[in-house]
Amino acid sequence: MIRKAHLRRPALIAAALAALAVSCSATPKPDAAAGGPATTAATADALEGRDTLPGDVTPSAAPTSDPYAPASGEKVRDAFATLQATLNDSCASDCAYFLGRVNKELQELNSAMTNDPKGPGHFREPLQKMAELNKTLAGDSSYENLSKHQARLIGTRDFVNTWMQGHPDDYR
Repeated sequence: MIRKAHLRRPALIAAALAALAVSCSATPKPDAAAGGPATTAATADALEGRDTLPGDVTPSAAPTSDPYAPASGEKVRDAFATLQATLNDSCASDCAYFLGRVNKELQELNSAMTNDPKGPGHFREPLQKMAELNKTLAGDSSYENLSKHQARLIGTRDFVNTWMQGHPDDYR
């Protein structure tokens, strides 16, 4: 009896590890909305006769190797959640990563707010702050430029966080 239990344990452990390996390595299914041709917010706005705010960032149709490039098609609540994840981080360990990530999360939230069914008018204040940041950054997301404008970058993140806290229906 002891001998059988001794042989079963490694088999059970191996089976459990195999099951975990299969579930962890499964590739997620692509989002059906992301499969079609990309339409930028500016193009959509032009088709609908709406104006965009200056400095709006629109999703790109071409894939990019930039790890800080914004994702497209994200919902406001999801983009806000990833922005909030930066609140307890700082430049203490890897400043280039931190600043790049804050910028990326702001750009994704900008895109999500611009493309939200409520329309950009609902998010006027945060979109304006992000437009001011984008004007300051002038399209340069290099570490040197982000570091130079670190106070404005973090200030914009904090402003957007505070504004969103006052609008819980937009992220719940």
